[in-house]
Amino acid sequence: MHDLLLDAGIVVGWLVLFVGAICILAYRRASLAASSAVLLFLLGVYWTLGAAPSWCKIVVSVPFGVLLLLNIKPLRMRLVTRPFMKKYRKLLPTMSSTEKEALDAGTVWWDGELFTGGPNWQKLMSAKVPTLSAEEQAFLDGPCEELCAMLDDWDITHRRADMPAAVWAFIKAKGFFAMIIPRRYGGLEFSAYAHSCVLIKIASRSTTASSTIAVPNSLGPAELLLHYGTEAQKNHYLPRLARGEDVPCFALTGPRAGSDAASIPDTGIICKGEWHGNETTGIRLNFSKRYITLAPIATVIGLAFRLYDPDHLMGEKSDLGITCALIPRETPGVTIGRRHFPLNIPFQNGPIQGHDVFVPLDAIIGGFATAGQGWRMLVEQLSVGRCISLPSSATGGAQAAVYASGAYARIRRQFSTPIGSFEGIEQVLARMAARTYIIDAARSVTAGAIDGGEKPSVPSAMLKYHATEIGRMIANDAMDVHGGKGICLGPKNYLGRGYQIVPVAITVEGANILTRNLIIFGQGAVRCHPFVLKEMNAAKNPDREVGVREFDAAVIGHVGFAISNAVRSLVLGLTSARFTRVPDTGATRRYFQHVNRYSASFALATDVAMLALGGYLKKKETLSARLGDVLSSMYLASMVLKHHENQGRQPDDLPLIEWACRSLLYQAQEQLHLFLRNFPNRPLAAFMRLCIFPRGLAYSPPSDRLGHAIGELVMNPTATRERLSAHIYKTATEHNPLAKLQEALILSAAAEPLEKRIRVDGVKTGRVTALDLPGQIAQAAALGIISNAEAEVLLDYDAKVLSIINVDDFESHELGAGADA
Repeated sequence: MHDLLLDAGIVVGWLVLFVGAICILAYRRASLAASSAVLLFLLGVYWTLGAAPSWCKIVVSVPFGVLLLLNIKPLRMRLVTRPFMKKYRKLLPTMSSTEKEALDAGTVWWDGELFTGGPNWQKLMSAKVPTLSAEEQAFLDGPCEELCAMLDDWDITHRRADMPAAVWAFIKAKGFFAMIIPRRYGGLEFSAYAHSCVLIKIASRSTTASSTIAVPNSLGPAELLLHYGTEAQKNHYLPRLARGEDVPCFALTGPRAGSDAASIPDTGIICKGEWHGNETTGIRLNFSKRYITLAPIATVIGLAFRLYDPDHLMGEKSDLGITCALIPRETPGVTIGRRHFPLNIPFQNGPIQGHDVFVPLDAIIGGFATAGQGWRMLVEQLSVGRCISLPSSATGGAQAAVYASGAYARIRRQFSTPIGSFEGIEQVLARMAARTYIIDAARSVTAGAIDGGEKPSVPSAMLKYHATEIGRMIANDAMDVHGGKGICLGPKNYLGRGYQIVPVAITVEGANILTRNLIIFGQGAVRCHPFVLKEMNAAKNPDREVGVREFDAAVIGHVGFAISNAVRSLVLGLTSARFTRVPDTGATRRYFQHVNRYSASFALATDVAMLALGGYLKKKETLSARLGDVLSSMYLASMVLKHHENQGRQPDDLPLIEWACRSLLYQAQEQLHLFLRNFPNRPLAAFMRLCIFPRGLAYSPPSDRLGHAIGELVMNPTATRERLSAHIYKTATEHNPLAKLQEALILSAAAEPLEKRIRVDGVKTGRVTALDLPGQIAQAAALGIISNAEAEVLLDYDAKVLSIINVDDFESHELGAGADA
């Protein structure tokens, strides 16, 4: 009996050794050949020294025999790869040409690392810190400041329903429409980071102005001309656009094609027609577009339509596909409709129609050579523009809201206490500030990547979605902090219009529901995965032999990758990722490790979902959305960590870093949990749960103590408060409410001790009986509780505070002024 137990113990010991070796090899991502060599060596030692019966050795050897055969490539391809490839082709979801062009657009950057299960942090940490050139800084300090000083948002939004002529002239003359146009064409040729900083400052002052300036510098005629236009088109249009002689718009969305923009029904027919008195081959266009920003004032229209050649005037192909062209406004048949009015924000926006509009073939951007390539052109350039325009505008609004709310919570008193001292307000300020840090970090670091040559298509979707959604949360919170001050519109209200425009940002450039449910993970899973796109391309390769070889390499790599991530997820879950290698960043090191952990778990969940559900995963939008949330949480946490490094690891900012990272990683945990709860294959869900949460749900959200620490940072004139709102317009002018709030905030440090002295030595003792603060100040000064000089300080402070917290009132007839403008 003793010998039997001893033999069993030896067998178990060898099994533990084999399993341990497999886990180590998988965790280290050893190749098939290297893994086979190590395991076969251990098997040889087992056969030589093992005390188990021969039958046991034979049973153990069978899997290793299979492993050895898999190393024989011709045999593996014949017995495994070819049969699997046939089945794989049947599992592939259908993909339209427009979907394929979207997948091929842009570049894979840090998003790709997060799909690996073991991101290479050196790639992110070595990325250049985004900075402004001397010229860019001068523009922010000069023309940008001047423009902000000219903007009166109440006058624009309520009285005029437009910007004044002087503002329009200034914007055009100073090159605000030409930030992306190279100097050789008369533009400013700003970096993506500078472009972003300009929009932040303007958005903190006027949403109408920021929307107006964003469009010509985002996806539109200038961007498309730069990358695809002919030299003649560039030389004609770009200098005119740079000088503001031409105002561009881009017409893509129509009544029947919104989010499904690739299905546009607008047509262009190649035919003979007359152009400037001469017969020529051209395009007869019929189109109906709406929601087109700058359309009411545009002089040149970028137009997306489907091009047909039914008479084969230009070739054998009848349906050439989506095409982009430039149409002068005065072209016969073009009709600019009346203006839309998007939620009380009167940026120029409206419909455009065209009936039998004839233009020559050279109206196509890039000439006839690019006919049918319009969708590719649009999705390629959207990878850049979508990272900048809306994320920057959302960041500007968020920074202004935090800057204002922190000061307001300090100077606004209830129950003889600044409202920011109450825990409820404190926690709201904390999440506002930390969320602002998140989106500022994401837009800053990603803009730096664009300046480094990246065109991050998947991050562009993540930034657009999360920056605008977080902007909505911050706008709601700012309204709650301000109460009645926030909801009464008028010249004194610095929050209302920003609150109103939030749904506009949510809706445009890809509706957020669509972006979350279909794009972030749907595009990322194929585009960023190390092997999936390779497998798909290999399976579709018309050269079958080449396809089989490519497919074999991709599948072998993918299998090893999946096994590795299962092991890595389990190990990192068991150890809480304490031993995984990350940059030595001191206080933030653990957050890097947790990103590593969730990266492995995410990679495992992605592979299992695609294997089990195949093309059906495309229809399971909620599962796809949750995986997209996990990816986004990791990406945003990475951006926060990199931004903290870029800013020199400011120790005062650590409460913000902790709140941001904890909330994001907690979100990753919870969305993985919900993904597993709703995964249709329950045995596979149980397997994934074992690997992903071997110790249960252990990650906790931010603590209440962080709320207090962050509240103190934003309710006082700290360096953190200034960094958090570095690019907003806060210059001390008569009409800048943010500057007035900051002035009152600074004065509060001297005023509060005096107010406390009056309460303690006067009110509580019954010596001061007045109910209003001016009366209390007068009595306290008369009683010697405070000096006359101190009384003057308090009266000046009280007057400034009262001016800030007051709201506007109107005669009834004045309330409708904007409707008549």
